[in-house]
Amino acid sequence: MTLSPVVDKPVDITPVVWETIKQKLKEKVRPVNFNNWFKPITHGEIAGDNLVISVPNKFIADWINDFYAEMIEKEAHFLLNKEVKVRFDIAVEQLAPASSSSTPGVPQTFQRKISAPFNHKYTFESFVVGKGNQLAHAACQAVSEFPGGHYNPLFIHGGVGLGKTHLLNAVALSALRRHPEMKIIYISSEKFMNEFITCVQNSRMKDFRKKYRESADMLLIDDIQFLGGKGGTQEEFFHTFNELRDSHRQIVLTADKLPKELPGIEERLRSRFAWGLIADVQPPDFETRVAILREKAAIDKISLADDVALYLAEKIESNVRELEGALIRLNAFSSLKGSLLTIDLAKEVLHNQFKPTQEEQRMTVEEIQKTVAEYYQIGLADLKSPRRLKNWAHPRQVAMYLCKKHLRLSFPEIGNRFGGKDHTTVMHACRKIERLLLIDNNLQNDIAILEKTIV
Repeated sequence: MTLSPVVDKPVDITPVVWETIKQKLKEKVRPVNFNNWFKPITHGEIAGDNLVISVPNKFIADWINDFYAEMIEKEAHFLLNKEVKVRFDIAVEQLAPASSSSTPGVPQTFQRKISAPFNHKYTFESFVVGKGNQLAHAACQAVSEFPGGHYNPLFIHGGVGLGKTHLLNAVALSALRRHPEMKIIYISSEKFMNEFITCVQNSRMKDFRKKYRESADMLLIDDIQFLGGKGGTQEEFFHTFNELRDSHRQIVLTADKLPKELPGIEERLRSRFAWGLIADVQPPDFETRVAILREKAAIDKISLADDVALYLAEKIESNVRELEGALIRLNAFSSLKGSLLTIDLAKEVLHNQFKPTQEEQRMTVEEIQKTVAEYYQIGLADLKSPRRLKNWAHPRQVAMYLCKKHLRLSFPEIGNRFGGKDHTTVMHACRKIERLLLIDNNLQNDIAILEKTIV
């Protein structure tokens, strides 16, 4: 699997063969991935022991090479009865010369019309959508499809590690795929400022303004809040912003706060940040955290059991980056020790991240169960019974709720301590008690009395 130039003289593969390979791929990958990466490809060639497929740009070549080349080679081997390696023919008309000069005898090199290397894993397909990021995700998709439209600028704000940088990458990669002729600039505010200072010092402001005001079709800036207090850089960015927006070129910005809350940012910039659409990204809910872990495990080919995913999702609530980092660390330890990735291993490896509170150290599941059983005048064994009698089920649900609220235990762990109940049973119990507490005065009184006893 290589992107090196083709030496052997190509021989066209018949359309039937290539379409057969595509059909096999269609059966094995998700529809959205097939439509993005394979549907546009209509031409393939054999060059010696290489299968050369024509792609519109280097980004698509890199992506297919990283994730699908082995699958294509297997299908080609089956159809052609010979082993071949995937190579790529990248359309020259969609690339830009790296330099206006060239050395005699050396082939001209090309680079993509994009100003920064991107993480190819940060796509819309790998972004897990939940309640806290639906608007931001939809808005980013819209600007990648129709740059310079209604959402210009697009301003995304939220805390650290919630996916803002992922979305910026996804916008750039998706826009490039749809509009390969675009000049896309993706940069952090710190690098923008440093580049500005360097150009001022070296009397190269003409080059700076040409790059950002004249050449850029789309400008993506991460962490715009770091321009706070930088008067000269803000002045330059103000004029750059006006030039791009007035000519209907797309601007996407991220920050940790709303425009009106950004310290040290001039009012004229704050007002312009709010001209288009403001979208926030919130910490993911439990279900979204589980989905993020599963998606990360699938991408990195990590064998992740459901109970481990549930455990991690419950323990790490606020930060996607921390959530994914915990999985990576856990997988590394699992590989080094040659052991399965289990909850016990997670507790061992990540125990420093999940320190119990003093309250948790004082309480145990057994104490909560005993207190609840005595209060409702039922046997301790009844709380763990599989029977669903009402006079047992309600106290059982109360006990589960108190365990979840006051002990840092996962749903599966609580279920195991209540006679091997499924984690969904525990989730249902906790949410039912939470809903009833909003309207049931008797239950509120019961919980208050129980908590005074066990806390």
